[in-house]
Parts: sequence; structure tokens; C-alpha cells
Amino acid sequence: MSTTSDFYLTQAEKCASDAAATTLSQVRDRNLRAEAAWRSMAEKILLTEQTRARRDAAKDEAAA
Repeated sequence: MSTTSDFYLTQAEKCASDAAATTLSQVRDRNLRAEAAWRSMAEKILLTEQTRARRDAAKDEAAA
């Protein structure tokens, strides 16, 4: 994982923790939405990194 995806996942965990700790429904909902957004961004970054790694491996294999 990259530093960026680690950061996004850390932020998602913080939002989940904040959502669990509050008694206010609007604050909880906001934190759950933010958690989902952070996780979505992390997943996109991870998918991009995996795709790039496969493409680079295929290039290296074709060059050999």
C-alpha cells in the first residue's frame, strides 16, 4: 500500500470511530458518509496501483 492509501484508510477509521462515539444522529451520519468517501478513495488508489503493477510486469515480460 502507498502512503496515500494508508492515509485514506486512517482517515476512514477515524471517521468510523467518531461516528461510534457520538450520540448525535446528524454527526454520526456525517461521519459515516465521510468514512465511506475515504474508503472509496483508498479503493480507487489501490486499484490504480494494482493495475499499474500488472501493466509494468507485462511490459517487463514482453521486453525479456
